[in-house]
Amino acid sequence: MARVDQNQRRRRGTGLIALDEDAAYDGYTLFAPLTGSGEVYLIDLRGEVVHQWNLPHRPGRHARILANGNLAYNGVLPDEPALFPMWHKYRGGLMQEITPDGTVVREHRDPLQHHDAHHYGDGRILYTALEPLTGDAAAAVRGGVPGSEAAGGTVWADTIVEVDAEGNRTWEWKVSERLGRDDFPLHPDYAREHYPLINSVLPLADGTVLASFRSVSAVVVIDRATGDIVWRSEPGTVSQQHCPTELENGNILVFDNGVFRPRWDVPFSRVIEIERTSGKIAWEYHDPARESFFAPFMGSAQRLPNGNTLVTDSPAGRLFEVTADGYLCWEYIVPFFGGYAEEEVRKLFPSEPNAVFRSYRYSAAELPWLGK
Repeated sequence: MARVDQNQRRRRGTGLIALDEDAAYDGYTLFAPLTGSGEVYLIDLRGEVVHQWNLPHRPGRHARILANGNLAYNGVLPDEPALFPMWHKYRGGLMQEITPDGTVVREHRDPLQHHDAHHYGDGRILYTALEPLTGDAAAAVRGGVPGSEAAGGTVWADTIVEVDAEGNRTWEWKVSERLGRDDFPLHPDYAREHYPLINSVLPLADGTVLASFRSVSAVVVIDRATGDIVWRSEPGTVSQQHCPTELENGNILVFDNGVFRPRWDVPFSRVIEIERTSGKIAWEYHDPARESFFAPFMGSAQRLPNGNTLVTDSPAGRLFEVTADGYLCWEYIVPFFGGYAEEEVRKLFPSEPNAVFRSYRYSAAELPWLGK
């Protein structure tokens, strides 16, 4: 008799799970399996692969299609040291623009880059990186688990960097210089190795920068000229969130993971739309059975042109689309499973996940090369 597959996600079935063609936004969905060796897939609404990139480096989180049709890809630089055990899970370092046929047309490298890199499409890149804090500077970071610093008592603090098409730094914002420690303490159950864990950066229409500070549960807007934080989400609104984006109405769409959410005894994830002027939640999606949708880490949400929202339940490899009234009209389970190559991460995540960091939906008009 065949042995039972011990991977629950794979055992439950993969591929297309649900589709209501009348309600779903017609287009193609892009994703990059985190434990793959560099595969990026573009699928249609029925879950069929219509295009695939086979790149030489596994993803340092995600890929995205630029306005010119090329792929913006953040890959993992090989043979880099582990600054702390989790570093190999979310580091990147290789930021590339790649044509549909796989030709690299631009590349920027920074071994300290992690989580997010926003490619403008003209060679400029806005991305998250790190710098080490030691001694009094490390001790000044509030909260976290005592004694959980990285080797040598180091706290790795985030920086936000922008480079031009030649790779020259044109702007930089440092947590070490700009973030008030008392105003943004680490959650008491978080390791002190990384502060405050910026997992998303995005330029806004007004020229400011939107950022997500995961381990202090805050979404902020940074003024480029002064370096000041000119807006932050109200404490308690988000919990360990990911992927804030700006909507056409000026509101902020956020994947709210829900870890350590105050005043709730059962964790659940949701997608919320925050009014930037009032800080109030203008729209929210959670599963009708709240506890059945819970992503403790990673995740993304994309507002589609028809008003629907594409959601990435990252650790489950589950991509789904909901309408404005919460009707789930498309669901797909990533069928590509594998283990992390680095031993440090494999010890923390010994299963074979099908995780993806983000997914994106594109119309046929945004992919003029498709089918040629």
